[in-house]
Amino acid sequence: MSMNTAPARPSGEPDLLVDINTTPLIDVMLVLLIMLIITIPIQLHAVNLNLPTDSQTNPPEPPEVVQIEIDDSGAVRWNGVPVSSTSVLDSRFAAAAALPVQPELHVKPNPHAPYRAVAAVMASAQRNNANKIGLVGNEQYQ
Repeated sequence: MSMNTAPARPSGEPDLLVDINTTPLIDVMLVLLIMLIITIPIQLHAVNLNLPTDSQTNPPEPPEVVQIEIDDSGAVRWNGVPVSSTSVLDSRFAAAAALPVQPELHVKPNPHAPYRAVAAVMASAQRNNANKIGLVGNEQYQ
């Protein structure tokens, strides 16, 4: 391999190198980086927890659970007992809402139950301020 060189000057002096010397710049940058690392405070990744103290109180009792089932014909059962009319259902929801600790109302509709029957049960619960209500068995619809 050969290398091309520029023709020498007539006076015989070599060409001047006009590039900047970056070594001092790198040294200054390293010093600044070390100073920055030293001056940054060490951050502790700690999570403050307020753990409960050992108390002799009993845990609260779980609320009563009321199972409301709606079969494929639209008939409603309250804990396995058939509900004859919407007025009886309203009175049961009102009595449940009047308790100091409302029971959990688990509504479990049959997959073939008419939508109007399920909507009527939910509307009756809402009218009578029964707030702790939920649909159970939704996994059968997936």
